[in-house]
Parts: sequence; C-alpha cells; structure tokens
Amino acid sequence: MMKLLHRLAHLPRDTRDTLFLLAVIAWVILPQTGHLPLWCSAMSALALLWRGGIALQGRPLPSRWWLLLLLLLACSATYLSHRTLLGRDAGVTFVVVLLALKTLEMRARRDAFVVFFLGFFALLSNFFFSQSLLTAMSMVVGLLGLLTALVNQHMPAGRPPLLLAARTAGWMALLGAPIMVLLFVLFPRVAPLWGLPDDATGARTGLSNTMQVGTIASLALDSSVALRVRFEGPVPPRRDLYFRGPVLSTFDGHAWKPLRSAFPAAMQLAGNLQVSGTPVRYEMTLEGNNHPWLPLLDAASETPDLKGYSLRQNPELQWTAERPIGELVRFKAQSFTRFHHGPTTEELGLQDSIDLPAGYNPRTLQLALDLRRDPRYANADAATLVNAVMDKLHTGGYRYTLEPGLYGDHTADEFWFDRKEGFCEHIASSFVLLMRALDVPARVVTGYQGGELNSQDGYWTVRQSDAHAWAEVWMAGQGWVRVDPTAAVAPTRTDALQRLLPPRSAIAQALGAMGPGIEITLRAFWEATNNHWNQWVLNYSQARQLHLLRDIGFTAPGWEDLSLVLIGIVVGASLLGAAWAHGARRRQDPWLRLLHAAAARLQKAGLPVAGNAPPRQLAKALQAHANVTADPAARHAVHTLELQRIQDWLLRLEAWRYAPPAQTPARARRTLGTLRREFHHLRWPQPLQTKALNP
Repeated sequence: MMKLLHRLAHLPRDTRDTLFLLAVIAWVILPQTGHLPLWCSAMSALALLWRGGIALQGRPLPSRWWLLLLLLLACSATYLSHRTLLGRDAGVTFVVVLLALKTLEMRARRDAFVVFFLGFFALLSNFFFSQSLLTAMSMVVGLLGLLTALVNQHMPAGRPPLLLAARTAGWMALLGAPIMVLLFVLFPRVAPLWGLPDDATGARTGLSNTMQVGTIASLALDSSVALRVRFEGPVPPRRDLYFRGPVLSTFDGHAWKPLRSAFPAAMQLAGNLQVSGTPVRYEMTLEGNNHPWLPLLDAASETPDLKGYSLRQNPELQWTAERPIGELVRFKAQSFTRFHHGPTTEELGLQDSIDLPAGYNPRTLQLALDLRRDPRYANADAATLVNAVMDKLHTGGYRYTLEPGLYGDHTADEFWFDRKEGFCEHIASSFVLLMRALDVPARVVTGYQGGELNSQDGYWTVRQSDAHAWAEVWMAGQGWVRVDPTAAVAPTRTDALQRLLPPRSAIAQALGAMGPGIEITLRAFWEATNNHWNQWVLNYSQARQLHLLRDIGFTAPGWEDLSLVLIGIVVGASLLGAAWAHGARRRQDPWLRLLHAAAARLQKAGLPVAGNAPPRQLAKALQAHANVTADPAARHAVHTLELQRIQDWLLRLEAWRYAPPAQTPARARRTLGTLRREFHHLRWPQPLQTKALNP
C-alpha cells in the first residue's frame, strides 16, 4: 500500500491530473448506476479503466475508428434499452456513456474542457432521479472535484499540488454560495416552468391498486419513508393510525382490484360519510410515488389543501388526484377517527361486495356453510359472525409471519386449513372471502397503519414497511365498519406497533453492538435532518416565496414582486461591489496609483512600456521615444522642454519613494500632493496619428 501511494505521489503531472479527473467522473456517475442500464454502467467503467491504464503506461490513445465504433454501439444500445433517444432516461444514459468515451480522446486542454462541462451536466442529471439530502451532499463533493480539476488545468506551469487547486475551488464555491442561495430563495417559481416532468416510464416502490398474495409482504421489507405527519394537537391512539389507500372490492380468484360494479351508476353505493368528535388536524409530507392517491388518516371529510392538484373523494372514501403524484408534496388536512359511511340499510349495490368467483376456495365455502348450520350462527347478524371469525383467528393457532411461502390458486383454503400463517394481506383476504361466503358484504382496504415518532423533530414517520391491509364489513344500521383481522392474530402489530424491519446492514449491526440507543438516536437525527431538507428545500414552493414577501411588508405579493425584489437585490449588490472596489482603489498606495497613471499616459501615446515599470524606466522610454521620432509634426507635438519636465517629474517621483530626504510624514504627504498636481499640468505625449499644430 505504501509503495502504491509513493508511486502515485511521484507520477508525472499529466498522469496525475488524468487519474484525478477519472476518479471525479467515476464519483459523479456512481450514484446513477441504479437507474442506468447494466451495459451503460459496464461500458462507462471499462472506458474509465482503459483511459486510466493508458495514462499509467504512457500508451497512445485509441484511434478514432475505435471511438466511432464505440459511439455507434452506445447509440444502438441506448435505443434498444429505451426505444428512443429522447426523454430523461435515454438522455441521461447517452450523456453518461458519452462522458466516459470522451475521456478516450482527451489529447489537449480543449478536450479536457469538454469533459469538464459534460461532467457538470452529468452531475446535475443525478437530481433527475433523486433530490435527497444524501444525493445533494455527494454532488457537492463531485462539484468540488470538477472545480478542482478545472482550476488545475488553468495552472499550466510547473507541477502545482492538487491541494492548492482544491483550495481555490473551495473559495470559488464559497463565494458563489450567496448567489446560489439568493436565486433559490427569490427566483420566481412559475408553474409549469419550475421543476421537471416525471418520466412516464418510471416507477417507484409503493402500494398498488391491485393486491396479490405476496405483494405487500415484499413491500414490508422496504424501510424507506412513505410519508411524514405532524399533528397540530393531541395525537390519536396508535390503534387509530390508519392511513387509507386503495379500496379493493373485486376478486377474480387471483387478485383484488378496485370495484367493477355490475350495476349502473345510479344503483351503486354512495359514500354518505358522517363524522363525529373532534377533528384531527395535521400536516402531511408525502413522498412522490407516481400514484394518484393520497393516503390520508381515516377518514377525511374535507378536501386537503394541496396546491397544484385537483382532488376528489370517491364513494369508498379514497382521495385521489387528477394525475400521479411524482414529487414530494406537503399539505394540511383534517380527519375524524370517529365516523360512519356507506348505506345503513340493505341496497342492491351491496351485492358487489358479496360476489365470489366460481371454482375457487371450496373448503372456505364449506367452512361458511358449516358456520351457518351451527344453531348459534344460523340467523346471526354481521357483528356476531365477525366476532366468531375473529375468535377463530385468535384461538385457532394462526400465526403472523413475513415468510409464509408461495400460495396456490386457493389462497383462502390454504390459509384457513393448511398453512395457518401469513402476512396481513393473506389474513385480510382470507377474512373477507369467508365473510362473503357467509353472505356478509366485505371488502379489502389497503394503506398504511402505525408509524413512529421522531423525537428530534416531532414528526411521525410512516414507512413502506408500515403498508397494511385490513377489512371493512357492512353492518345494518352502521354502514361500513373497519375490522382488522391481523389484530386477532398479532395484536402487537396494530396496538403496540411492533415494527417490521428489513435485515440490518453491517453498519447498523456495529452501531447496535456499541449500544442499542446509539443506532436509534443517529437514525432519528438523520431522518429529522432529511425531513428539514424536504420541508425547506425540496418543498420550497411559490407559496412560501410569497409568504416571505408578506413577512417583509408586501400586502398581495405575486411573482412580479418576486422579480422586482430579486432585481433590486442584484442592483444593490452590484452597487455595493462597485463601492467596495472604489474603496479598495482608494486604499491602494497613492504613489503606485500615480505611477500607474503615468504609465497609462505613455502607453496611450504608443510607448512600449509595461504597466508595472518603475519611474526611471518610464523616463528612459520617454527619452528613447523622443530620439527615434522622425516625424517633425510629432516632434513638435510636445516641446522638448515639456519632455524634459516629464522626465524630471518621473525622477522626483522615484526619489520620493526610494531616496526620500529627511522630512516629517506631513511634509512627505504635501510633497506627494505637489507631484499629483503637477501630473495633471504636464503636457503628456499624444498618439503619433494625432495631427499636431504647426509652430
């Protein structure tokens, strides 16, 4: 290892700079590998390794024919992967592979600059897929790396250390940060120009509008955040934290799907939501999931305050938007945990929630028939039958597990008689099918149940592992009533919120070994930090901008006011910068300012003098100019006596600085003032092309 570090430290500058740039490019591309086709990641890695080997071994770059072949291969593979060369995914794939291939023809500084700017574009493209705090932090590192490489390329002489270029790049980023913050805070967010459209082919993990055995079981292993909630008042009991998602009323033997009624719209069931008690007011931050539904706390009677979306509530109390929500959104809502909905008397539309597909689960149908033959349940109402089935789940040896194995076609039969174990979807599905076999209307409701309080910021975090399925049973006089059969099998899942966790990583295991509280504290701190990032950065909307203007005195602000404020701040900053520059100029050595002014006068006349030439050199240049001037008109443009006066003035200026007589500081300042006044009265040489007057 030490030998390798020693060798890297003594590499030629071109090799060192090339390897550093390749490492930065790899860092920029690495976060996107999960979104890129496998061939793109492999080709990019091979190209970077190839270029690194060329730099280390000093071999020539590949010919242009090789590059043309690789380019055609990349174009063809991109088209085959995405069926287009346009759009977000295809465009990012193409940019990444072009960036990697461009390093193979990096012969001159011009090629390096092309690589730099392609790298900056690839850096920004990371935010097409994720705007999380972790992504932003990694991209800041990539930005500093690209700036370091760019600054290093502008240091052509010698072998400057990369640390020096990194320090300069850091100062550049630090100086640009206030401008970035200003533009972020005040640049008008005018929809639909602000933000990026979601890719139509993209998808994210989340609840689905269909439910098959195993779907939610696999989702429970996902610990990513689904939503965050901050309650404005008392928090409801944990057993009431049901966040309603898709309601599934149609079963085809394999999957539960939304209602497909056989009745006309006029005969279908209405919502008839009736609420009571004190409303629960809360603010929800919902992660983008590319689905149109809002999993609100059951049950929300008023339209949530979600800007930019048109919302509606269907008769099954599910709130949906007119388009999929692919971005992080924040809104306020209120719900009532005490409510009734649906018809209270029998209606023909309830038949949709009793229908069963033919040929499936014969033993479950027989179980229902046996219950009806029991004198205790022959004429029992829905509530009595529900209690009987819940008691069977509680005392019949049924078990809640994340690994129930694969089920066959008769899922309810296997659950009730064979396996007697499953996840919430197995339990809810089997319960609803049995209730329907008992001629009791029932349906499956999916969503999230539970959550955990983050002690760092006071938000309740609901994860994908909190995805849940429960049942609703229709009871005469009450309407639809929530029944969670999982609570009968595993009460801790819904009451004490026994959380479902994925396998722990090596880092989590190490932290847990150090102390059980360390992992929990660090996780809560990170999630609170990430939540602040979501609230104040990702969710910084036009409404917040306008609220900021109201705080500083605007009565009815609009985006025009934002523009005026931004322009005013830019103009004010420019004036302050000009004042600072003027003050810096005033603070400059007055003797140097006078010398530079004299050099500028001589340069304007055409004399070849440097701007930093000393006074004696300026005097010699003036004498040489007078001696070689052949044009009589130019000779008489300034009299010889005037030239001599200028030379004497320059020598006195030199003597003031380098051979000053013994005098007080006040007398020295007066002498310099005299020199400054004489400067303006001297007749300095004019450009040779200026026509002089005859004597």
